[in-house]
Amino acid sequence: MLRVRCLRGGSRGAEAAHLIGAMLGRTMTGWVQGAFQSYSSSAAAAQPQRALEENTVTEPELQECPVCAYNEWDPLEEVIVGRAENARVPPFTVEVKANTYEKHWPFYQKYGGQSFPEDHLKKAVAEIEEMCNILRMEGVTVQRPEPMDWSFEYNTPDFTSTGMYAAMPRDILMVVGNEIIEAPMAWRSRFFEYRAYRPLIKEYFRKGAKWTTPPKPTMSDELYDQEYPIRTVEDRHKLAAQGKFVTTEHEPCFDAADFIRAGRDLFVQRSQVTNYMGIEWMRRHLAPDYKVHIISFKDPNPMHIDATFNIIGPGLVLSNPDRPCRQVEMFEKAGWTVVKPPTPLIPDDHPLWMSSKWLSMNVLMLDPKRVMCDANEHTIHKMFENLGIKTIKVNIRHANSLGGGFHCWTTDVRRRGSLESYFH
Repeated sequence: MLRVRCLRGGSRGAEAAHLIGAMLGRTMTGWVQGAFQSYSSSAAAAQPQRALEENTVTEPELQECPVCAYNEWDPLEEVIVGRAENARVPPFTVEVKANTYEKHWPFYQKYGGQSFPEDHLKKAVAEIEEMCNILRMEGVTVQRPEPMDWSFEYNTPDFTSTGMYAAMPRDILMVVGNEIIEAPMAWRSRFFEYRAYRPLIKEYFRKGAKWTTPPKPTMSDELYDQEYPIRTVEDRHKLAAQGKFVTTEHEPCFDAADFIRAGRDLFVQRSQVTNYMGIEWMRRHLAPDYKVHIISFKDPNPMHIDATFNIIGPGLVLSNPDRPCRQVEMFEKAGWTVVKPPTPLIPDDHPLWMSSKWLSMNVLMLDPKRVMCDANEHTIHKMFENLGIKTIKVNIRHANSLGGGFHCWTTDVRRRGSLESYFH
């Protein structure tokens, strides 16, 4: 099976260029010194030869790259799991308003910039710790971002905000092959979120992974439609059908969670946090090895694809029946099996400040035959049983309230597999 291998300390091209440059520099220095030290032509000719012999370049030792993932289902070996510690409610700005439902707006107006309810946050922290323990028991190496203080207020030339959290690594980090891509997200409260992950990413880079950061948006007022009309759900449906979103095309932005991988093909939606400029940046960056396909859904509030369209195996996808994919025939013609998950069982009175009940389908595949899913969602357990997939049941109901399920709370760093095509 094909495995990615990397040079110790960085990418092959960069290291080779450095070594060749050093060799030539030392060679020329030796030649000039020899010419001045002796008028003998034989001595002058011998000096560069000695320099070349002393600076013979050898191939650096190859090692297995610590970062490698091509899809959402190959056997999971290492994962980053987010942190709920110190999480703050984002300030109620126009981009937050566009991504939340009206019934929660008073919550943001009251608590924006403050901590999430303390008791709820403590329970979320405990749930995620238990999730990490279960992942380890299943043989997965677990990494965590750094704890950070998100309460401080920061200023840029374009805006002022407080921070939010480092709970959802899926939003900010995407692994494609042996490359970590750091997403240029669209919420001002998440502008400095990357800082919690930098120690991890630098360590992966030192061990051979590629590390890419797209152009970081300024998040000036021009990136947002300040008059975006979202008074009712009907407004949202109408605007989404017209292809209108709160983010403009002023500069590239995207959340990594709007992309989902299937080998050489990645699928992405234009959403409230991912614009066409961001999608085009990814398309050009990943070409020609990967193809990026834009798909869309009947969704009044598109933000992150993995609770709407979640690929769980080769040619196998969960498709939200409340938000049907407009291009579903494309997948059916390619021979894919499109499964509609059952209606979520989460109670109406459970607070979901940043998401819908469909986090029930926001599952994490440990391999093609094992899935981590919500312990309370009995009907989806049955669905997976019928598909021949074993369920690893974990309760993260309080963690769900912060905006994500198992897929959102994680970024898979390494899966054991090879680059293949699954979409023809």
